[in-house]
Amino acid sequence: MDEQAQPDKLAARGREGEPGPALQDVEKRAGAEEGGDLSASSPPLQEKPQEVERDEDGVAVEDGVPLIRLRGQDDPLSPLNRSTRQRWTIVCVVTSASFCITCCSSMVAFTYPGVEAEFHVSQEVATLALSLFVLGMGLFPLLVGPLSEWYGRSPVYFIGFALYIIFNFLVAFSNNIGALLVGRFLAGAAGSAFLSVAGGTVADLFRPHEVGAPMGFYTAGPFLGPVAGPIISGFINEHLDWRYTWYILIAWAGAEYVALLVFVPETYLPAVLKARAKKLRKAGRTDVRAPIEIDDRSIPRVLLTSCYRPFQILALEPMALVLCTWTAILLGILYMFFSAYGIVYRQYGFSTQIVGLTYIPLGLGVIIGGLCHPIWARYYRRKTEQLGRRPPPEEHLRKGLYGVILCPLSLFWFAFTTYHHVHWIVSLIATVPFGIGMLWSFQAVFLYLVDAFRPVAASAMAANSAMRSSFAAAFPLFTTQMFNTLGTQYALMLTAFLCLAMVPFPFLFFKVGHKYRRGSKFANSE
Repeated sequence: MDEQAQPDKLAARGREGEPGPALQDVEKRAGAEEGGDLSASSPPLQEKPQEVERDEDGVAVEDGVPLIRLRGQDDPLSPLNRSTRQRWTIVCVVTSASFCITCCSSMVAFTYPGVEAEFHVSQEVATLALSLFVLGMGLFPLLVGPLSEWYGRSPVYFIGFALYIIFNFLVAFSNNIGALLVGRFLAGAAGSAFLSVAGGTVADLFRPHEVGAPMGFYTAGPFLGPVAGPIISGFINEHLDWRYTWYILIAWAGAEYVALLVFVPETYLPAVLKARAKKLRKAGRTDVRAPIEIDDRSIPRVLLTSCYRPFQILALEPMALVLCTWTAILLGILYMFFSAYGIVYRQYGFSTQIVGLTYIPLGLGVIIGGLCHPIWARYYRRKTEQLGRRPPPEEHLRKGLYGVILCPLSLFWFAFTTYHHVHWIVSLIATVPFGIGMLWSFQAVFLYLVDAFRPVAASAMAANSAMRSSFAAAFPLFTTQMFNTLGTQYALMLTAFLCLAMVPFPFLFFKVGHKYRRGSKFANSE
């Protein structure tokens, strides 16, 4: 695994038309999550021996060009060498901002009655406010993700988060349903700019053997955000007009933006070196360049590749398609819950704010699943020691074998305990294992896609993101009709059977995935 990307001229260029450092960020995150080492095919560029002597500014002539690089591993210019306190502060701010964005996706669930009454629209139209946000949040990383390679993390953060706040103003002060829906879609798209590079910041700040804890802490934000949204929104909409949901969110997002400006500097090393080169040029060294400044890739070409390659993978790689479908169904069910919980628990006479509290057990399941990370990481390390090398990618699917079973079992339990004569606490307990299984399934698929499709890992993850967001946007649109037509128990059983249909595939790929990869166009055949 790369420590801190310090690309030479060839590494900065990467594959023709494909992001280089962005892929390294994805690999960093995946390797750290499982406690493994994904460095076999990408040597740590920062630690490569210095072939030329550098001056006090870190400048040396390479191929006739005065290039600035780090003077060594202890160079204070490296984000890796910031103090532990500062690095953890950055992680906390980035995590809370990610939590704010994903929380915004589901806070809309309890505003439906107010929106329907004010704008005289059906519940299906009001539900579009959830679907469009998720769709924008899932699709726009295809465009904005690679931009951090040229401009760094900070511009993407600050511009994306500022636009996120502005478009939430459009939602809060909309005078018709069209303005509200447009604002929601654009707010999701702007928020995706932040989310697309936030994990990379954590990888920028910590070495591979250090990144497990901060990355685990960061990933809790995006996963818990959708679950916490209805809890917060339930209390607001119980006592205040629906617009206060967005007033309060804007105030919260404003505070997050100030924290970003104050506490989060640029952490992407190529961008840090570029800023240093500009400073040296202003001081009179007009010929100094940073490696990123001699990158001759075409931005339009990279963006085009970023947009079409994920769908090419889905079309040509059946294994990737099935695994992406698995996680897409799970996320679709999660977002379906934001409408279904109201249907299920209002029969017990729960108020809006109490219905919001029913999401707590689901969030508890996600937390429990996350706390199990050291167990899986320890097992992966033991497997690595036994083999004497990095285990095959299929080993990442092991936790998914448990997750894929837990999810349908939880949904069947949930379905058969939502009758009037069964106490409500029984069905709520049923959602805890769904949270655990969902998290394990997501982690298994994410890690597998990165490791198995290493040459195109960024595109494989983008394919997963696009497919998940499409399902998450679609499921809420038919939830109410499905529950009204089939009834609560049969509607939940249908979702359970969808999850049950996916059970054989992780086991199949765990056993024979290595054979499939030998004949794959994109997968790693190691």
